[in-house]
Amino acid sequence: MARKKHSSEEIISRLREAEVLVAEGKRLPELCRILEVSEQTYFRRRKEYGGLKTDPAPLERTTRQGASGGPGHRLESLVRRPAARR
Repeated sequence: MARKKHSSEEIISRLREAEVLVAEGKRLPELCRILEVSEQTYFRRRKEYGGLKTDPAPLERTTRQGASGGPGHRLESLVRRPAARR
């Protein structure tokens, strides 16, 4: 059976969906069946992506693949630098 590679956006949206289902009172086995992942995968993804409140996918993609400025180029461009003194 071929494995599916889910994007960061899909994983984060599924984890948000899981939070809603848990709030509705769903149990873990039922939750994993709905999300179509194993319990181990659910906990691993929750550990990796669970604390993220914003969408890290565009940032993650550019730092992994490297931009024209090299790895981490996008990260450096997002960090505010103090203004130069005149």
